[in-house]
Amino acid sequence: MKKLAHLIGLLCATAVSAQEPPSQPASSHSGWWNGNPSFVVPIREVSVTARRPMKEIGVQQTKLDTTVLHENIALSMADVLTFNTSIFVKQYGRATLSTVAFRGTSPSHTQVTWNGMRINSPMLGMTDFSMIPSYFIDDATLLHGTSSVNMTGGGLGGAVALSTRPAETRGFNMQYVQGIGSFSTFDEFLRLTYGSDRWQTSTRVVYSSSSNDFRYRNYNKKMNIYDDDRNIIGTYYPVERNKCGDFHDLHVLQEAYYNTGRGDRLGLQAWYIHSRRGVPMLNVDYRSDTEYRNEQCEQTFRSILSWDHWRKNYKIGARAGYIHTRQTYDFSQDKGNGDWAEMIRSRSFVNTLYGSVEGEYYIGKKWLFTANVSVHQHFVKSKDRNVLELNSQSIAQGNNKKVVVGYDQGRIELSGYVSAKWMPADRLGLSFALREEMFGSEWTPVIPAFFADYTISKRGNVVAKASVSRNYRFPSLNDLYFLPGGNPGLNSEKGVAYEAGLSFAVGKEGAYTLSGSASWYDQHIDDWILWLPTAKGFFSPVNIKKVHAYGVEIRADLAASLTRELKINLNGTFSWAPSINEGEPMSPADRSVGKQLPYEPEYSATATGRLSWRSWGLLYQFCYYSERYTMSSNDITLTGRLTPYLMSNLSLEKGLSLRWADLTLKGTVNNLFNEEYLSVLSRPMPRMNAEFFIGIKPKWGTKKR
Repeated sequence: MKKLAHLIGLLCATAVSAQEPPSQPASSHSGWWNGNPSFVVPIREVSVTARRPMKEIGVQQTKLDTTVLHENIALSMADVLTFNTSIFVKQYGRATLSTVAFRGTSPSHTQVTWNGMRINSPMLGMTDFSMIPSYFIDDATLLHGTSSVNMTGGGLGGAVALSTRPAETRGFNMQYVQGIGSFSTFDEFLRLTYGSDRWQTSTRVVYSSSSNDFRYRNYNKKMNIYDDDRNIIGTYYPVERNKCGDFHDLHVLQEAYYNTGRGDRLGLQAWYIHSRRGVPMLNVDYRSDTEYRNEQCEQTFRSILSWDHWRKNYKIGARAGYIHTRQTYDFSQDKGNGDWAEMIRSRSFVNTLYGSVEGEYYIGKKWLFTANVSVHQHFVKSKDRNVLELNSQSIAQGNNKKVVVGYDQGRIELSGYVSAKWMPADRLGLSFALREEMFGSEWTPVIPAFFADYTISKRGNVVAKASVSRNYRFPSLNDLYFLPGGNPGLNSEKGVAYEAGLSFAVGKEGAYTLSGSASWYDQHIDDWILWLPTAKGFFSPVNIKKVHAYGVEIRADLAASLTRELKINLNGTFSWAPSINEGEPMSPADRSVGKQLPYEPEYSATATGRLSWRSWGLLYQFCYYSERYTMSSNDITLTGRLTPYLMSNLSLEKGLSLRWADLTLKGTVNNLFNEEYLSVLSRPMPRMNAEFFIGIKPKWGTKKR
């Protein structure tokens, strides 16, 4: 009975979630493949001590390490977050818009930074994670709920911090990976690095292309079967191909770092994107793909210059950045005689200037003071170059001209942050933060946040955490100025959030580590912005809803050395995230009050298992999303509900060591069980498909530090 109780306790602990991944891998069986993150399962050394990073007092976060981020070159950050975190990833199809949402909030409630600079679109307020190759990110941290106030404002759901870091190499190094997959998909990755005592430089290039013409069964179309007398004798759902979904994406990332050797480091990161993507046809569209053209293109350049200065008790830093984005969307239709009618010619130009200054100061081992000031200046032009006829009088006068529909606006966004963190005892940590923000000429009230944690047991590193904060989010530029439909009179969204949780970490050096965390949260958001149809035939945003989002997040991590050569790593997450509309009914017929918000799953879960033996690596990934409603009334109609789905991926990797290079061979099967599913209504998703990768690292007499 006692053994059974121990087993149940271990299983429960595994179901409870974990803290950040190991910062340093423990030594393991020697071999060339130990430098390849695909084959290394880190076994973290667990020190039983109450001393923990003061920056993380009371913080609920999820950290993704290089092993997860650099799984294969075909993955975007949307794919990584889908299988490794508890947040909801909403995908409009393969290589199309992919957004993330924390805890039942909307994608615009998730703030995203890259090396400290916010990269949310000032037009839409959200970030497309399908446009972020995971191979371009070295560290990714998710700050849940109240914890996002420590990084930026406006993250009513949370924040995602993405960053790069020096390669830490000596001499010249090269890595090249070629991927070939289903649907004529080709992925290529090249990285060149150079390192010395002072310099670290890195050049990364990713190119992906695909015809993306996968087959799917279209359950939105029903075809009849006729006999010779034209009587209907049966029906079936046709198998169709994804149309107009081809894409070509190019990403180039250049980094350079210089260490003065006197506690200063200068850095440069420059990221260029050139993307051309067809917008796939809906599965309710009966037209041929030769009858129209539907294409979206993007060119984006992001760059950051940084300076960091370290001393024993303090650190200061400054950053300056620039973002330029040109987005085009063209929709043309064949008139039937070979001429094309341009229905939509949308052109958007975004220029953003960024600057920030930050500092940290320690007083002994009990106090840490931090401060940060950042500014983003946006300049946005959005135009639709449709040809519109003027009134009859203007036409009679010969003034039939092109009328530009759109807006040209600029907005400055200023954010200031100060915090004091105090550890009066080894077991207790307290943190108080204040943030103030300005958007245009409007200021938010002061945004306070309070965090606390307490070590209940040093033996198991059992820590209790709690936090409370307010937060505000200003409307996006499209919310305010989009034509037609923008609403300049919108109020800022505002919320109050409460959070509490437990975490633990146990283990034996070189043998195993088991860690986990569970958190409960409760959040009330007022003046929720929602786009609704108007009597004039277009949509317009209004402050309509009061939303109550609450729930539980659980995570667990287990890493173990079964033998000297056989290692296993198991990770799992679970989320229960009700997000309920508690606003007033808009009309007597409004049945949305008290219902789950559209496209927000109430339950989600992920699981990952990694097994490595010598130069072999096996990876299994699983994710689950519960049903999502497409209507605010939660009506279960023909199109009012998206069914739950399970997704599984499996990959097998083998390493080869040659005299002149290290090679890796990898095969991946996506959607292993051939699941038929939709993430968004009428947007088909691919069924089972495969990819194969070959990677090469020449040996030039250099090695990692």
